[in-house]
Amino acid sequence: MKAKGKLYLIPTTLGDNAPLEVLPISIKGAIDNIDYYIAENEKTARRFIKKIHARKSQPDLHFEQLNKFTDPSEIPSFLNPCLEGFSVGLLSEAGCPGIADPGAEVVRIAHQKNIQVVPMVGPSSILLAMMASGMNGQNFAFNGYLPIDGSEKKAALKKLERHSRDFQQSQIFIETPYRNDKLFEELKKTLQSNTLLSIASDITLPTEFIQTKTVSEWKHVTISLHKKPTIFIFQA
Repeated sequence: MKAKGKLYLIPTTLGDNAPLEVLPISIKGAIDNIDYYIAENEKTARRFIKKIHARKSQPDLHFEQLNKFTDPSEIPSFLNPCLEGFSVGLLSEAGCPGIADPGAEVVRIAHQKNIQVVPMVGPSSILLAMMASGMNGQNFAFNGYLPIDGSEKKAALKKLERHSRDFQQSQIFIETPYRNDKLFEELKKTLQSNTLLSIASDITLPTEFIQTKTVSEWKHVTISLHKKPTIFIFQA
């Protein structure tokens, strides 16, 4: 019986910087040997692969797109190359596959099919922000997106703040970049003045901004986070 291929979880850059400035050389080794890929956007995935390996034949690459429009019933077939002995690369749009990323479903199916999953080293904005926050790295939770509705968002923040205080747990979340500034203002109005709030924006890019202050101190700071990928962390 022919050996199965593996599913490689291949991190990408967090912005438009040179890949090998923030990615290990092992990423290039994987891309050199893989022609089957699963990605959110084929165009950006091809651009990333070309940056890593400029001479790799683009016509020989095979892509399956995994995003909010993908029919869930089609996802298992994305791993068919593995069953035929070919390895498959799972690419995120930014950062690490499977973390705040639809690729987690592919990984789950790979385990069901007894396909070896190989996570590769690369930048995760969530972990990098947590590392740089100075908050509790022993006990933290990633909450994804908060509710869009104003009153529901305020209630969610209050609940997370109580949980943070009771369990000394750092609370991590994200927002759609064009709503960052609005969320920042809501955080300053809703959270207790002595709650620590960390803002980590454009991580690994030349414009990187990471600062931790109390909510009271943030009220005297003017920053623009508009359309900048940002991680928010607080600890009461």
